[in-house]
Amino acid sequence: MNRNLLICLAITIGIFSSAMAQQPLEKPSGRVLLTISGAIDNTNVDDKAKFDRAMLLKLGIHTVRTTTSWTDGVCEFEGVLASDIMDAVGAHGTIVTATALNDYVVDIPITDFKKYGVLFALKMDGKELTTRDKGPIWPIYPRDDFPELQNRAADKKWIYLLYKMEIK
Repeated sequence: MNRNLLICLAITIGIFSSAMAQQPLEKPSGRVLLTISGAIDNTNVDDKAKFDRAMLLKLGIHTVRTTTSWTDGVCEFEGVLASDIMDAVGAHGTIVTATALNDYVVDIPITDFKKYGVLFALKMDGKELTTRDKGPIWPIYPRDDFPELQNRAADKKWIYLLYKMEIK
């Protein structure tokens, strides 16, 4: 009897998990800041996941205080965890090809997002990031917490002006 109950529970959880993974995202109502394509399960416009600011904020706001190679002293960044965005789109790849508004492209291992708690910053020191100051989205690594992030190779992943990602 207990075995049958466990089997039914496992099947129910599997069906529920599968349904959750296939759930479409809401459609953006404001200006789209980020478009994600590729190996994702959840989309909202054609085969892509598009996010406006309000949609990103709904994923939860986090803060990272760190130095960068582009600013003076320790800055406070607010934004969304990259891993939360990957979960929202149902990403199932190993590499993110990120593209900036200035056509800079970099490949980022998707494992970086959880390993380092990478933040997709929308604000720096309380001010919204704009295209004049590396926004509207700037991936921030907590470099002060990890010596292996304090070098030029790691700096290349800080793709300011981020607007598009393809999951591979």
